[in-house]
Amino acid sequence: MDVFEAVKQSVTTRQAASFYGIRVGRNGMVCCPFHNDRTPSMKVDSRFYCFGCGASGDVIDFAALLHGLGKREAAVRLAEDFGVSYEKSGNAPPDRKRHNRSQPRQKSAEQRFKETERYCFRVLCDYLRLLEHWKTAYAPQPQDAIWHPLFVEALQRISYTEYLLDILLYGEIEEKAALIAAQGKEVLRLEQRISELAAGNAGSGQKDDGHNGTGADTGRNPGDVRGDAERRREA
Repeated sequence: MDVFEAVKQSVTTRQAASFYGIRVGRNGMVCCPFHNDRTPSMKVDSRFYCFGCGASGDVIDFAALLHGLGKREAAVRLAEDFGVSYEKSGNAPPDRKRHNRSQPRQKSAEQRFKETERYCFRVLCDYLRLLEHWKTAYAPQPQDAIWHPLFVEALQRISYTEYLLDILLYGEIEEKAALIAAQGKEVLRLEQRISELAAGNAGSGQKDDGHNGTGADTGRNPGDVRGDAERRREA
């Protein structure tokens, strides 16, 4: 998979905007960085669109415009910043390629820390998207006597997850290191859970995530964060 495909499958524009210091509202709206925008007029999700200046595109277009880069340079930067693996095509002689493979370059402690930081940020962003989806999809109706567990989880965890992301974005190095040390195992657990939800969504459309009645009362998979319009188009 080349760098363009790998980045588009792994990183959303919303994640990139947050990573590069742009504050994203819970509804996915931001102040457009491409014109003098005083009130949020750009919607960011998997793609982006500005209702003010008309700028639009995918995550690579967004990074290219934001950093003044060509598309390939933007894709490579995104891959590096988010730790996305991709196939690298090179013109080095075969002997040199074999030599490079036999002696992999050792990563510095700083590089390993940055990779871990990006990994935690990516997983927490994915989890926040699910929480925001659950808060809407499983909101109780007037006749509901018991709140859905996923709705309760969303209420309990959204603010804390946003707090952790703020530390990874704006905190001092010591704060980031403390967060990674304290939350590392939890982030691994979250990634596994998110992967299981995604696999269930790609398969039968129903996946037990450890809560009773998961998705049964709404007919939706808890890992399905697509919009209603997209589901109707696929139907």
